[in-house]
Amino acid sequence: MVQFHEHIISDLLEDPNGGLVVLSCGLSLSKLIASLLSLHSPDQGSLLILSASPSQKHSILHSVSLLNPQGTNPNPTPNPGGPSEITSELSANHRHTLYTSGGIFFITSRILIVDLLTSKIPTSRIAGIIILNAHSLSETSIEAFIIRILRSLNRAAYIRALSDKPYAMVSGFLKAERTMKCLFVRKLHLWPRFQVYVSQELEKDPPEVIDVRVPMSSSMKVIQKAIIEVMDACLKEMRKTNKVDVEDLTVENGLFKSFDEIVRRQLDPIWHTLGKTTKQLVSDLKTLRKLLDYLVRYDAVTYLKYLDSLRASESFRSVWIFVESSYKIFEYAKKRVYIFARSDTGKSGGQGGISKKRKLMDSNDKKEGGSLSSSATGGVHLEEVLEEPPKWKVLREILEEIEEERQKQALSTDGLMTGSEEENNGIILVACKDEHSCMQLEECIINGPKKIMREEWEKYLLSKLELKGLQHTKSAKKKPKEPKGFGILDGIIPVRPKENTDTGSINKHEHDALVAAASEVLKLAKKNAANEDPPQLLAGDQLGKGKEKVKGNTSLKRAQNLVNDNQRHLNGAAKNKKSEVSGSDNGYRRSDNDSVVIGGFDENSNGVLKKHTGDIDTPLKGNTKPLPPVHFHALESDPHILDILKPSIIIAYHPDVTFVREIEVYNAENPSKKLKVYFLFYEDSTEVQKFEASIRRENGAFESLIRQKSLMMIPVDPDEHLLGLSSSEEPRDPLAQNSITRKAGGRKVAEKEMQVIVDMREFMSSLPNVLHQKGMRIIPVTLEVGDYILSPQICVERKSIQDLFMSFTSGRLYHQVETMVRFYRIPVLLIEFSQDKSFSFQSASDIGDDVTPNSIISKLTLLVMHFPRLRIVWSRSLHATAEIFASLKANQDEPDEVKAIRVGVPSEEGLVENDVRAENYNTSAVELLRRLPGVTDSNYRAIIDGCDSLSELALLPVERLAELMGGLKAARTLREFLDAKYPTLL
Repeated sequence: MVQFHEHIISDLLEDPNGGLVVLSCGLSLSKLIASLLSLHSPDQGSLLILSASPSQKHSILHSVSLLNPQGTNPNPTPNPGGPSEITSELSANHRHTLYTSGGIFFITSRILIVDLLTSKIPTSRIAGIIILNAHSLSETSIEAFIIRILRSLNRAAYIRALSDKPYAMVSGFLKAERTMKCLFVRKLHLWPRFQVYVSQELEKDPPEVIDVRVPMSSSMKVIQKAIIEVMDACLKEMRKTNKVDVEDLTVENGLFKSFDEIVRRQLDPIWHTLGKTTKQLVSDLKTLRKLLDYLVRYDAVTYLKYLDSLRASESFRSVWIFVESSYKIFEYAKKRVYIFARSDTGKSGGQGGISKKRKLMDSNDKKEGGSLSSSATGGVHLEEVLEEPPKWKVLREILEEIEEERQKQALSTDGLMTGSEEENNGIILVACKDEHSCMQLEECIINGPKKIMREEWEKYLLSKLELKGLQHTKSAKKKPKEPKGFGILDGIIPVRPKENTDTGSINKHEHDALVAAASEVLKLAKKNAANEDPPQLLAGDQLGKGKEKVKGNTSLKRAQNLVNDNQRHLNGAAKNKKSEVSGSDNGYRRSDNDSVVIGGFDENSNGVLKKHTGDIDTPLKGNTKPLPPVHFHALESDPHILDILKPSIIIAYHPDVTFVREIEVYNAENPSKKLKVYFLFYEDSTEVQKFEASIRRENGAFESLIRQKSLMMIPVDPDEHLLGLSSSEEPRDPLAQNSITRKAGGRKVAEKEMQVIVDMREFMSSLPNVLHQKGMRIIPVTLEVGDYILSPQICVERKSIQDLFMSFTSGRLYHQVETMVRFYRIPVLLIEFSQDKSFSFQSASDIGDDVTPNSIISKLTLLVMHFPRLRIVWSRSLHATAEIFASLKANQDEPDEVKAIRVGVPSEEGLVENDVRAENYNTSAVELLRRLPGVTDSNYRAIIDGCDSLSELALLPVERLAELMGGLKAARTLREFLDAKYPTLL
């Protein structure tokens, strides 16, 4: 364990109530928690861990196993293998046994709060709670609810909250102080990277660091500059709205995901007043940030494919596509992959070459059945460029250099290896952002970069051909006749499809050339399948000599097969992301002998592609230098890869601040290991800018937290201010006391405790917490009908805005309202808005004059018309909902828990007298009764109470019907209907 972890633990143990720890990202939070857990003793009670994500659970368990490899913990616990998990599958008795065992358990907030409210957990046996991701806490979160109840029942339990995202602790007004009040702790412990103990230990014996700056290609520089210009233009447009804080609208902030949250937090309250352009700008900035990130992360073909998908999906509504510099992004992204030219324009070489290409193209047009018309195109060709990412070459050079150094070292120290060989095991770790990059780099080292680019290029061509086949299939279908009045009269403007959806602004001839090239790839694939000896097919073979036409459906199937093969290959590689790449000569000879080159067209072939300069497998010929064993690791997978492999050389292919800190901690924990670290940066790129800006942002967040800590106002005894727990014991102010002295001499009136029955599933929201703060008693049960039962007559179904739309779409809301109307006299639909968003259901421009099937207003209107007794309540926030509930419960009886549980629940016992279960309601008979003449919503319940069946109703006299139906007129109407003769045909 590193020493600064010991300092953090000693600071936490000083205060028996616990504290809040905020440390820099990457400083091994899981190991810190594992060290805390190792100090726990079963005699203290059980220790619960809240808010842990699945990856954090895995990291903590792994750290515990490393700390106590063979159960060497001096304080043995009931679960020596590490913390176990309490899930909803366990019975209440089993959970109670675990709570009293004194062990360490992961538990979800929902299970813990329900067990606390139902008194199924012995709070005296809880030693404390460790809360992860403390930056996500708020006053209304379930974790705050849990801590408030636990502190009221067991003030000796400690609360230790931890977070490794300091920039999230400074978002909003006094976030750190408000979080500490929620946790009822008084100590804030800040551990930034520049803290004295941390910096001294991590910088005591630093590793050998080599910063490699890779120059970007000219096309990449142009694309990056164009994206930044477009992003700056979008930010300028957003500044014109005067509704966003201008200080936050910078290109540097736009490089981070948190920028979207900053902008949305400012715009959410006025979102309904914004125009479509402003709303689209928020989405466009997110797209542009991805474009910048993908430019330095992925290869040229993958990047072009992503741009094509953007052009197809966003071309009609995006703002950034119409900015002046945006055309450069698409133009130069294409130039990195291929160059499209016409032979008659003189763009490609000398005059002799042009005439030769025209001749080839004309002959190809005849063979392809006119897929490229020579009269229309004048002879066109695609010249492959297939620009490789510059980092690929640099990575291979670094690996070759490492292997050369090792061979020299092995020769110089021949036979002199000592025990240090185990420490410096020679493992090389290459860290990438995602799985796709890992697999691609692995293939690149095995088969060479040109082969990888060729495969990506062929998949790109096949996707073009597949799309054309789909369009051809759709256009071949007979167009159904549309009814009169459809179209513009209904407010729907017909758009001409198919013709321009894929090509967009691409020249049609260029698109046809891509499709023709894909057809050639398919031909070669068929030829490969026919041959039993694939290696005999080489790049120089003549292609397309046959006159067989490749039809659309065949092309589509062949394309699908090839894409499926590629996908299976990728899936197979994904299962082995930590596979070791052998650097022996035999391994690389295998790629020369077994690889099949597809689509290597030259000028003598009858295709539309010019051959890519250089041989496909040039780097892997006989003069290839040997490479060392390499392990690839995706940063997003987040296992303890450094502790597992213990590498001696680390190559950060995509540098990340968190991973850099993990390397520093790993180096401090293994001082005897001679660590060497390579950082690969694109020179003058946003990759460098984002890396440096993330460090500045974290330091700025800690400086802000340090200032807040010096000015923080924390109660001396936070437990005295437990909201909603001892409201009756809190002293009243003098004015309130004087105002009630005239009523019974100022004697306190025994206040009736309000009760609310809450469905278990509702504890995913924060409303039960707010209701508890208002002094209401929460009774958690499993309800079949409704979400909240306020009284024997009032049942509430709560819907957030998103849930309301989804419930209407699925039809679930209709069924829910139907059951509420059946079993309760006052059914209520509560539509709850978020406090930080606009209290507007729809913008005024979106509300139409007529009833339409897709309008949410129309659906609500139809719902109320169908269920006239349904009451709709609109709530602005959680606190407003609590006030509404208190008003609705005034002068109402408290709900019965037993009856609420039985409502609507099917039973095998059949009909039971005076019961409220589903079997006691003959739904069909009730629906028939309500449709009889004279029966209304105001009298049908009285008829049900006065008659046992419809047959009895049919025999009642008019006088008795008048008593039940509340009037003689209604009774006569029903009697005449029942006595009317049925006409018969003679």
